[in-house]
Amino acid sequence: MDRKYLTVEEWESQFGRQVRTARVAGGLGQAQLASQANVSLATLSNLERGKGSTLKTLIAVARALGRTDWLASFAPEVTISPMQMLRAKQRASNADVRVRAPRRKHRA
Repeated sequence: MDRKYLTVEEWESQFGRQVRTARVAGGLGQAQLASQANVSLATLSNLERGKGSTLKTLIAVARALGRTDWLASFAPEVTISPMQMLRAKQRASNADVRVRAPRRKHRA
């Protein structure tokens, strides 16, 4: 499945399944995870079923599951600034430009 073509609803459903899988793998019941994440049982249930959730809930549940790596992948740390990228591109394009010497006139 090519993820770049998923709808919002498909992403919600896929993420919900991942939350449920992580919860079960950790030996947690829904009520226990909801309590640890400080969210209601209904809220966690909605998240797991892909029925919508807030960013706050998503963060709380991911932290309670010890899966902050999910959150880090949403906003990776920028290691190079956009201005540095632009300057490097400009330098590269300037290096590719060839300047020809003016033509000499031939005398007959």
